Amino acid sequence: MELDELKYQLNQRLATDHASRSNADISALLKKKTHSVISKIKRSLIIEMVLCVLFFVAMLYVCFITNYWSIRVYFGVFTVLTVLMTLVLYYLYRRTDTLSDSDRPIKANLQTLVGLLEEFVKRYFQFTMALLPVCFMFSMILSYADPVEIPEIEKFSVKVFTARWQVMVFLGVYMIALAISVYYFTKWYLKKLYGNYLTELKQYIAELDQ
Repeated sequence: MELDELKYQLNQRLATDHASRSNADISALLKKKTHSVISKIKRSLIIEMVLCVLFFVAMLYVCFITNYWSIRVYFGVFTVLTVLMTLVLYYLYRRTDTLSDSDRPIKANLQTLVGLLEEFVKRYFQFTMALLPVCFMFSMILSYADPVEIPEIEKFSVKVFTARWQVMVFLGVYMIALAISVYYFTKWYLKKLYGNYLTELKQYIAELDQ
């Protein structure tokens, strides 16, 4: 009975302490919590920018060393897309940094940030999935315009594929498997970098509404 009484008194004290806090105190407490989450989001954006820079260097290197203009065009397009993606990530980083230090009410800042990042994640996923068929068709067009001849691959393909329809079936299965893999990987990747933190921020916004 003494343990039950102690638990009751403790719960009552916590409830009284929470009720005695002003809105300013609650906002200050939540601001400390959200600062940690926002720092993690900014870290995710930095990681992505670093990856973009590394990817840009790798694509540019391929453009310079290849003797095929089709490969140069293909990877050259990717270098442009990588630069654009880096600019978008930098904008989001600066916007997140500004919102975290803004003098506006914390709730308004969180709602703006959540809306901005949710839209980014949504478009990120759509762009990634749309890029698959576009890249496939683009590579097919370039390969017909400027075939890349690799003797080892040519010998292997002749042994494995004896008819054109077999090649088409293989490409179809390959694209479906690739699309499924990219779909689930992108879902996991975006959830890991942004989705979990967005869920936390939404919980803090809900606390502010209470």
